[in-house]
Amino acid sequence: MSGQKVLIVDDEEHIIELARLYLSREGYQVEGIADGALALAKFGQMKPDLVVLDIMLPGMDGLTICREIRKLSQVPIIMLTARDEVTDKVVGLELGADDYLTKPFHPQELVARAKALVRRAQAEPDQPRLVRAGKLEIDLERHEVRYGEARVQLRPKEFDLLALLGRHPGRVFQRSELLDVVWGYDFPGYTRTVDVHVQQLREKLANGGVVDPTVQTVWGVGYKLELDAP
Repeated sequence: MSGQKVLIVDDEEHIIELARLYLSREGYQVEGIADGALALAKFGQMKPDLVVLDIMLPGMDGLTICREIRKLSQVPIIMLTARDEVTDKVVGLELGADDYLTKPFHPQELVARAKALVRRAQAEPDQPRLVRAGKLEIDLERHEVRYGEARVQLRPKEFDLLALLGRHPGRVFQRSELLDVVWGYDFPGYTRTVDVHVQQLREKLANGGVVDPTVQTVWGVGYKLELDAP
Protein backbone atom coordinates (compact mmCIF):
# COMPACT_ATOMS: atom_id res chain seq x y z
CA MET A 1 0.00 0.00 0.00
CA SER A 2 1.38 3.39 -0.97
CA GLY A 3 0.10 5.54 1.91
CA GLN A 4 0.44 8.75 -0.13
CA LYS A 5 -2.22 11.41 0.33
CA VAL A 6 -4.27 12.80 -2.55
CA LEU A 7 -6.41 15.94 -2.38
CA ILE A 8 -9.27 16.12 -4.91
CA VAL A 9 -10.72 19.61 -5.45
CA ASP A 10 -13.89 19.37 -7.54
CA ASP A 11 -17.47 20.63 -7.11
CA GLU A 12 -18.90 17.45 -8.64
CA GLU A 13 -19.36 14.95 -5.83
CA HIS A 14 -19.43 11.95 -8.15
CA ILE A 15 -15.97 12.89 -9.47
CA ILE A 16 -14.59 12.98 -5.93
CA GLU A 17 -16.18 9.65 -5.05
CA LEU A 18 -15.04 7.99 -8.28
CA ALA A 19 -11.48 9.19 -7.74
CA ARG A 20 -11.62 8.10 -4.10
CA LEU A 21 -12.84 4.63 -5.08
CA TYR A 22 -10.12 3.94 -7.64
CA LEU A 23 -7.22 5.67 -5.89
CA SER A 24 -7.98 4.10 -2.51
CA ARG A 25 -7.75 0.68 -4.16
CA GLU A 26 -4.13 1.52 -4.93
CA GLY A 27 -3.45 2.46 -1.31
CA TYR A 28 -3.81 6.25 -1.57
CA GLN A 29 -5.46 8.21 1.22
CA VAL A 30 -7.98 10.43 -0.55
CA GLU A 31 -9.77 13.54 0.70
CA GLY A 32 -12.09 15.70 -1.35
CA ILE A 33 -13.31 19.27 -1.15
CA ALA A 34 -15.85 21.04 -3.38
CA ASP A 35 -15.26 24.71 -2.54
CA GLY A 36 -12.29 26.39 -4.17
CA ALA A 37 -12.16 29.08 -1.49
CA LEU A 38 -11.47 26.41 1.15
CA ALA A 39 -9.03 24.37 -0.93
CA LEU A 40 -5.86 26.21 0.12
CA ALA A 41 -6.66 25.82 3.81
CA LYS A 42 -7.32 22.12 3.25
CA PHE A 43 -4.04 21.84 1.34
CA GLY A 44 -2.14 23.36 4.25
CA GLN A 45 -3.77 21.03 6.78
CA MET A 46 -3.42 17.87 4.71
CA LYS A 47 -0.03 18.41 3.03
CA PRO A 48 -0.91 15.99 0.19
CA ASP A 49 1.50 14.15 -2.08
CA LEU A 50 -0.72 14.89 -5.11
CA VAL A 51 -3.47 17.40 -5.95
CA VAL A 52 -6.21 16.76 -8.51
CA LEU A 53 -7.69 20.17 -9.25
CA ASP A 54 -10.72 21.16 -11.31
CA ILE A 55 -10.45 24.44 -13.23
CA MET A 56 -14.10 25.51 -12.79
CA LEU A 57 -14.85 25.83 -9.07
CA PRO A 58 -17.06 27.96 -6.83
CA GLY A 59 -15.29 30.46 -4.59
CA MET A 60 -11.87 30.36 -6.27
CA ASP A 61 -11.06 28.92 -9.69
CA GLY A 62 -8.55 26.12 -10.14
CA LEU A 63 -6.00 28.22 -12.02
CA THR A 64 -5.78 30.65 -9.10
CA ILE A 65 -5.47 27.76 -6.63
CA CYS A 66 -2.70 26.24 -8.76
CA ARG A 67 -0.81 29.53 -8.75
CA GLU A 68 -1.11 29.85 -4.97
CA ILE A 69 -0.05 26.24 -4.33
CA ARG A 70 3.06 26.78 -6.45
CA LYS A 71 4.10 29.60 -4.11
CA LEU A 72 4.14 27.05 -1.29
CA SER A 73 5.02 23.67 -2.75
CA GLN A 74 6.23 21.66 -5.72
CA VAL A 75 3.61 18.95 -5.08
CA PRO A 76 2.42 17.28 -8.34
CA ILE A 77 -0.82 18.79 -9.69
CA ILE A 78 -3.24 17.26 -12.20
CA MET A 79 -5.70 19.78 -13.64
CA LEU A 80 -9.23 18.76 -14.66
CA THR A 81 -11.20 20.62 -17.32
CA ALA A 82 -14.72 19.99 -18.59
CA ARG A 83 -13.81 21.54 -21.94
CA ASP A 84 -11.20 20.51 -24.45
CA GLU A 85 -9.85 24.06 -24.50
CA VAL A 86 -6.23 24.55 -25.54
CA THR A 87 -6.06 27.85 -23.64
CA ASP A 88 -7.10 26.29 -20.32
CA LYS A 89 -4.55 23.52 -20.66
CA VAL A 90 -1.66 25.75 -21.71
CA VAL A 91 -2.39 28.29 -18.96
CA GLY A 92 -2.58 25.50 -16.39
CA LEU A 93 0.75 24.08 -17.49
CA GLU A 94 2.39 27.49 -17.49
CA LEU A 95 1.17 28.13 -13.94
CA GLY A 96 2.95 24.99 -12.80
CA ALA A 97 0.49 22.12 -13.27
CA ASP A 98 2.15 18.81 -14.14
CA ASP A 99 -0.62 17.14 -16.10
CA TYR A 100 -4.25 17.54 -17.15
CA LEU A 101 -7.31 15.43 -17.86
CA THR A 102 -10.38 16.42 -19.86
CA LYS A 103 -13.74 15.35 -18.45
CA PRO A 104 -15.15 12.81 -18.85
CA PHE A 105 -12.10 10.67 -18.17
CA HIS A 106 -11.62 7.04 -17.25
CA PRO A 107 -10.67 6.67 -13.58
CA GLN A 108 -7.96 4.15 -14.47
CA GLU A 109 -6.26 6.86 -16.53
CA LEU A 110 -6.31 9.13 -13.48
CA VAL A 111 -4.73 6.34 -11.42
CA ALA A 112 -2.01 5.77 -14.04
CA ARG A 113 -1.09 9.44 -14.21
CA ALA A 114 -1.23 9.82 -10.43
CA LYS A 115 1.20 6.92 -10.02
CA ALA A 116 3.59 8.35 -12.61
CA LEU A 117 3.66 11.80 -11.00
CA VAL A 118 4.05 10.56 -7.43
CA ARG A 119 6.77 8.13 -8.51
CA ARG A 120 8.66 10.92 -10.28
CA ALA A 121 8.35 13.22 -7.25
CA GLN A 122 9.70 10.48 -4.99
CA ALA A 123 12.64 9.86 -7.33
CA GLU A 124 13.86 13.45 -7.21
CA PRO A 125 15.92 13.06 -3.98
CA ASP A 126 18.17 10.60 -5.87
CA GLN A 127 19.28 13.35 -8.25
CA PRO A 128 22.51 15.30 -7.61
CA ARG A 129 21.86 18.11 -5.16
CA LEU A 130 23.84 20.68 -7.12
CA VAL A 131 24.21 21.02 -10.89
CA ARG A 132 26.92 23.33 -12.23
CA ALA A 133 27.03 24.68 -15.77
CA GLY A 134 29.85 27.18 -16.04
CA LYS A 135 29.28 29.83 -13.36
CA LEU A 136 25.62 28.85 -13.11
CA GLU A 137 24.62 26.76 -10.07
CA ILE A 138 21.29 24.91 -9.97
CA ASP A 139 20.50 23.78 -6.43
CA LEU A 140 17.94 20.98 -6.72
CA GLU A 141 17.48 20.63 -2.99
CA ARG A 142 16.83 24.31 -2.28
CA HIS A 143 15.20 24.88 -5.68
CA GLU A 144 17.49 27.86 -6.25
CA VAL A 145 19.50 29.15 -9.19
CA ARG A 146 22.64 31.20 -8.52
CA TYR A 147 25.02 33.00 -10.85
CA GLY A 148 27.98 34.20 -8.86
CA GLU A 149 26.50 36.05 -5.89
CA ALA A 150 23.17 36.72 -7.61
CA ARG A 151 20.06 34.57 -7.40
CA VAL A 152 17.79 34.04 -10.41
CA GLN A 153 14.10 33.68 -9.58
CA LEU A 154 12.36 31.05 -11.73
CA ARG A 155 8.91 29.53 -11.79
CA PRO A 156 8.69 25.75 -11.18
CA LYS A 157 8.68 24.56 -14.78
CA GLU A 158 11.32 27.07 -15.82
CA PHE A 159 13.51 25.66 -13.05
CA ASP A 160 12.81 22.07 -14.13
CA LEU A 161 13.70 22.90 -17.74
CA LEU A 162 16.95 24.56 -16.73
CA ALA A 163 17.85 21.69 -14.39
CA LEU A 164 17.34 19.13 -17.15
CA LEU A 165 19.34 21.12 -19.70
CA GLY A 166 22.01 21.84 -17.08
CA ARG A 167 22.53 18.16 -16.33
CA HIS A 168 23.23 17.55 -20.03
CA PRO A 169 25.05 20.63 -21.41
CA GLY A 170 25.43 20.53 -25.16
CA ARG A 171 22.81 17.82 -25.65
CA VAL A 172 19.92 18.75 -27.92
CA PHE A 173 16.45 17.96 -26.54
CA GLN A 174 13.45 17.74 -28.84
CA ARG A 175 10.40 19.72 -27.72
CA SER A 176 8.36 16.53 -27.35
CA GLU A 177 11.14 15.05 -25.21
CA LEU A 178 11.16 18.09 -22.94
CA LEU A 179 7.40 17.83 -22.52
CA ASP A 180 7.69 14.17 -21.64
CA VAL A 181 10.54 14.56 -19.15
CA VAL A 182 9.71 17.89 -17.50
CA TRP A 183 5.94 17.56 -17.38
CA GLY A 184 6.05 13.82 -16.81
CA TYR A 185 3.64 13.05 -19.63
CA ASP A 186 3.53 13.39 -23.40
CA PHE A 187 1.23 16.25 -24.48
CA PRO A 188 0.82 15.84 -28.24
CA GLY A 189 0.31 19.16 -29.96
CA TYR A 190 1.39 21.28 -26.98
CA THR A 191 5.03 21.89 -27.84
CA ARG A 192 4.14 25.61 -27.84
CA THR A 193 4.22 25.31 -24.04
CA VAL A 194 7.93 24.47 -24.23
CA ASP A 195 8.62 27.47 -26.47
CA VAL A 196 6.87 29.82 -24.04
CA HIS A 197 8.79 28.46 -21.07
CA VAL A 198 12.13 28.66 -22.90
CA GLN A 199 11.43 32.27 -23.84
CA GLN A 200 10.60 33.15 -20.24
CA LEU A 201 13.64 31.24 -18.98
CA ARG A 202 15.94 33.14 -21.34
CA GLU A 203 14.52 36.49 -20.23
CA LYS A 204 14.98 35.70 -16.54
CA LEU A 205 18.52 34.42 -17.03
CA ALA A 206 19.38 37.59 -18.96
CA ASN A 207 17.77 39.79 -16.30
CA GLY A 208 19.85 37.93 -13.71
CA GLY A 209 23.05 38.82 -15.56
CA VAL A 210 23.68 35.30 -16.88
CA VAL A 211 25.77 35.48 -20.06
CA ASP A 212 27.19 31.94 -20.01
CA PRO A 213 25.70 29.38 -20.43
CA THR A 214 22.88 30.19 -22.86
CA VAL A 215 19.77 28.30 -23.93
CA GLN A 216 20.10 27.92 -27.68
CA THR A 217 17.59 26.93 -30.31
CA VAL A 218 18.51 24.12 -32.69
CA TRP A 219 16.17 24.89 -35.56
CA GLY A 220 13.84 22.09 -36.52
CA VAL A 221 14.91 20.02 -33.51
CA GLY A 222 14.67 21.66 -30.09
CA TYR A 223 16.88 23.28 -27.45
CA LYS A 224 20.21 22.84 -25.70
CA LEU A 225 22.24 24.55 -22.98
CA GLU A 226 25.48 25.78 -24.50
CA LEU A 227 28.59 26.62 -22.50
CA ASP A 228 30.30 29.45 -24.36
CA ALA A 229 33.42 29.55 -22.20
CA PRO A 230 35.92 26.68 -22.54
